[in-house]
Amino acid sequence: MRLPLKLLVILLGFSQFTKAQSPTWSEVAPGVWKTIIGNPEVFDLLEAAEAKPNVEALQKLGTANFPLSKADIAAEVNNGQTFLRFPLVKEEQIFGFGLNYKTVYQRGRILELHVDHYGGVDNGRTHAPVPFYVSDKGYGVFINSARYMKVWAGSAVRKDSPNAPEPRDRNTDKKWTSKPYSDAVEILVPFAGVEVYVFAGPTALDAVRRYNLYSGGGPLPPRWGLGFTQRVPTLSTAEQVVQSAKLFTEHGFPLDFIGLEPGWQSKSYPCTFEWDKSRFPDPAAFLKTMKSLGIRINLWTNPYISAESPIYKPMLPYVGTHTVWGGVVPDYTIPKAQSILLEQLSNDQVKIGVSGYKIDECDGYDRYLWPDVAKFPSGKSAEQIRQTYGLILQKITTGLFRQNNTRTWGLVRASNGGGSSFPYVIYSDSYIHEDYITGLINSGFAGVLWTPEVRGAKTGEEWIRRIQTVCFSPMAMINAWSSGTKPWSFPEVEKDVKFYSDLRMQLMPYFYSEFAKYHFEGTPPFRAMNLEPGFKVNTELVVKTTNLNVDPYTDTIQKEIKDQYMSGEYMLVAPLFAGQTSREVILPKGKWYDFYTGKYAGDGEVIKVSPGIERIPLFVKDGAIIPMMKATLHAPVAGEKVDLEICYYGAKPGSYKLYDDDGETFNYEKGDFSWRELKVSPDKKGKLIGTISKAEKGKSDNIGNITWKFMTPEK
Repeated sequence: MRLPLKLLVILLGFSQFTKAQSPTWSEVAPGVWKTIIGNPEVFDLLEAAEAKPNVEALQKLGTANFPLSKADIAAEVNNGQTFLRFPLVKEEQIFGFGLNYKTVYQRGRILELHVDHYGGVDNGRTHAPVPFYVSDKGYGVFINSARYMKVWAGSAVRKDSPNAPEPRDRNTDKKWTSKPYSDAVEILVPFAGVEVYVFAGPTALDAVRRYNLYSGGGPLPPRWGLGFTQRVPTLSTAEQVVQSAKLFTEHGFPLDFIGLEPGWQSKSYPCTFEWDKSRFPDPAAFLKTMKSLGIRINLWTNPYISAESPIYKPMLPYVGTHTVWGGVVPDYTIPKAQSILLEQLSNDQVKIGVSGYKIDECDGYDRYLWPDVAKFPSGKSAEQIRQTYGLILQKITTGLFRQNNTRTWGLVRASNGGGSSFPYVIYSDSYIHEDYITGLINSGFAGVLWTPEVRGAKTGEEWIRRIQTVCFSPMAMINAWSSGTKPWSFPEVEKDVKFYSDLRMQLMPYFYSEFAKYHFEGTPPFRAMNLEPGFKVNTELVVKTTNLNVDPYTDTIQKEIKDQYMSGEYMLVAPLFAGQTSREVILPKGKWYDFYTGKYAGDGEVIKVSPGIERIPLFVKDGAIIPMMKATLHAPVAGEKVDLEICYYGAKPGSYKLYDDDGETFNYEKGDFSWRELKVSPDKKGKLIGTISKAEKGKSDNIGNITWKFMTPEK
């Protein structure tokens, strides 16, 4: 029976189109609301990561009101796609949408959130295209979908907008711009349903904290992960790696773990996941020797399996239709595929002492990765596998180490929303120093970690500038897989490199405590100035002049700060790049002091510094307490007592939460950890004195003798 055309249109309309409406929100944790639009897919980002919210920590953040006007949020399902709209107000700025390297302000941008190798442009195709954004008005929004999403982040103007921009006559009005004001973030999800989360503040940092905690909280690295790492040339042999480690000791440079690149495997591109016996004839003996030298080993791999691998045949029922470099692509959403890989990694590597992995090329490019037409045996789309491959690989390898009650610290090329808790740091093939710092800043908005690695340099000046920045990042790494460089490769700056290598080790108690705050409280250890109280820059739009013969469309720009950032609770880092002899630093409101000398630097003002190549500008807040230890060649091991020197800056009373546990296992999850309060306050005569709270009975206590150093000269 044929239906009348009018009735058919009506039925199709009901099945494919729902009128835009204000969603219904339910509070799923303190300050966290969820809504369900249409019929979401079961497999999404939180499901792929198996993210488990830290409810106890979220409760400590307290309750908050829904931070947006619910009536101004709209959602509809149309032709199998979901359309979302969130309001923006004038002078509101938004941040996030993943690991961007050129821009910090995202308002006015158009993005496609798509896991890919970073290609030099902030267009949404990046290593971690996390669909989470945060506003300086104190809220965050997360779209929980494993699909490529299109985002108009305040760049499109609806005809029914209550705040539509005033039309301007380009002929006569010099303020005409091709990018008019928009009052909404609009997002297209290519599926007929999606979960959406809103995170309250009251500050932008609070919203970021809630997002991180809902994703499980940040990772707590082993202490050795915060030491130095050197990645050796691809075809290094066991003997050469041992000699390389001994050279570090001879030169007096710290080293905690070495990374082996593709040549440790019998075949790579694609991979066999087994040792090359010509270069490593006895892997267990090699790992034992390295451990005796105080050095751990991290292994490179990509996930594509060679036909010569021992796991190739068992994996064949669980692979996709396409290959990468001739290797099969496992569908790791299938538990059996996971167990085949993990058994190989465990028996061949982890059980004999390997401490971590570098998971390469799980991000892109399109030219070598599987296409969107590929099919996988789980029935999940090629798109979903692409968006979550890095997440899943992090999840299953982290679980492998957890089984042995040992923490790991590794590198990965792709991540996504929900992956905040994984002990992996993202890296890239790009090598632009300025972009590295912008990436480090944006990582704090995305719930991921990023390292500005060092490989080589044209001059000693460039070398020390790059070294300085890795010392204030999640992983202090020289990646010499191709160059073979060492910290002392530029003799003219060797003493300066040694100074910062030692400083990294001295600051380990501070960095370790900051990562503990990331885990337990959700506070990113490295983050944008925009999340710092009292930080203010001019956000006024300025019309950008262009060569009209080249580009006839004028644009608007805003001043954004992407070359200075916060490192932990108290420290401001302001890098210089090769060729720079001076720079401006914007200090937030409140008194700030020079880290090295303790001298007063300024209060809520712009200062100019000219430090010379031997120093990276560092400033600390009034009342800052920075716990430090002696410079050592290796991070402290479990049970080792560490003497501390506590540096205090400024003149006002201060306090700091110093974290302590065994530094290696997951016993902290069972309560075997402590927070020791460091405090500076005036005595009865008004003189500032420092104190530390007592160690808790039955808890880890690795703190030895304490001395206090008051850095700021008395007036």
